[in-house]
Amino acid sequence: MPNGSRILVVEDDLNLGFLLMEFLEGAGYQVKWCRDALAGLAQFKKQPVDLCILDVMMPGMNGFSLAKHIFESDHRTPFLFLTARLLKEDRLKGYQLGAEDYITKPFDEDELLCKIKVILRRQQYAVKEKLPTQFQLGEFLFDAQRQELVRNGELQRITEKETAVLQLLCQHKNQILRRDEAVEQIYGKNDYFLGRSFDVFICRLRKLLTPDPNISIENVFKVGFILNVKEGKGAQSNL
Repeated sequence: MPNGSRILVVEDDLNLGFLLMEFLEGAGYQVKWCRDALAGLAQFKKQPVDLCILDVMMPGMNGFSLAKHIFESDHRTPFLFLTARLLKEDRLKGYQLGAEDYITKPFDEDELLCKIKVILRRQQYAVKEKLPTQFQLGEFLFDAQRQELVRNGELQRITEKETAVLQLLCQHKNQILRRDEAVEQIYGKNDYFLGRSFDVFICRLRKLLTPDPNISIENVFKVGFILNVKEGKGAQSNL
């Protein structure tokens, strides 16, 4: 039985919203249900939650915009989309916004419950494992707990997914990080859309780390990536 984790559901369909709330409460979760994005955002700011389940097509503000506001309010809270929008572009947009998953309607209740458990369990493990949270990467200091990259006193805030990807790369510094294993570890499963989302975050991190010529993210064809960090006498310096 879940440990009473709090879930915010934002769904404008009356019947589906009621069924979701009843189903999730029956599974042991504390559920707050809002029927539009503005009410959902107000509720999110009022009371912290462990997970947000967001519809996309809603009157007024849509679910994508709501997800951006949620991230700006608290970038640590995971969210997933539960929507009738089937287009590949919508899936990719959802993942690029940082969604843990993108589930299309109609959906299987047991599958949804399994995915929720995976997301919440991963959040709990991240706290319990006490993995290293600070890494020196050439001229950069990466603080995973604060989601920060600092270089020459200048701070760059990065997203939760960018942080998770960079932390994995740091843990395998100068070694191959297998793409399929990394996607599985970050998202809880591995498929085409999640792989594309992962690649987007790799591209973003490459741009962020570009100022230091001693750092590169190498693509190993059909295998994965290597975070190459030159250290010691072989490293160039711009200082």
